[in-house]
Amino acid sequence: MIPIYDTAPRARYPVMVLGLIVVNAIIFLSTIDLPEADLNWVLGHFALIPARYSDPEAAIAAGLDPHDYWPLLTSTFLHGGWLHILLNMWTLWIFGPAMEARCGRPGFLVLYLAGGVAASTTHLLANWTSAEPTLGASGAIAAVIAAYAVTYPTAKVILLVPILFLPLLIPLPALFFAGFWFLLQVLQGTEALFGQPMGGGVAWWAHIGGFVFGIIFAKLASSMGLGREIEVRRWSGRVPRIPRQ
Repeated sequence: MIPIYDTAPRARYPVMVLGLIVVNAIIFLSTIDLPEADLNWVLGHFALIPARYSDPEAAIAAGLDPHDYWPLLTSTFLHGGWLHILLNMWTLWIFGPAMEARCGRPGFLVLYLAGGVAASTTHLLANWTSAEPTLGASGAIAAVIAAYAVTYPTAKVILLVPILFLPLLIPLPALFFAGFWFLLQVLQGTEALFGQPMGGGVAWWAHIGGFVFGIIFAKLASSMGLGREIEVRRWSGRVPRIPRQ
């Protein structure tokens, strides 16, 4: 299932979303063709490797600082291939502008970055001894999806579901879409804990941690009245600004 568009009001000029997409793209393009030795150096220093913290002696022997926690953030700006970054950035483009409009640009940046750190921390705790590098923005984007579903639970998310060679468009309420997506992450994450590590290479618990953070953030943002007036539109065209409560 691939989200194609939604019905929530979007920032007419989603500056922060576009900026994050550009930063992710630049980092990806600058690392995609690196020689293997250089790529391994980048992954060692900037991807999240839980064993770096669970086995500090081994980390020091490998030339890594076990007290450097920047990878909790920097790992969210690294991607492992074209499909990886395209799916992540497309999902950010679908759900991000609505939350940028709702939270304001600084608030949205906090949601994204802090959501990424929460996702990385959850993965670190759930895979404490893993020596596999973890990278990708999906945990931060999970926070955006969760906050979107809490803020616009009845907004429709239009999904593209390919049935053989026929594309099928299915509208789902955002709350149902996000709930179903989260349930899949929990099932896969639980299987990963008691079965094969990493669930086949996907950091399921990073998704779970980011999602839970997004719910908490949306609730706090609503209670604090976080956000400001930003000109919005829908996919079909421009609409008036929506007052904040």
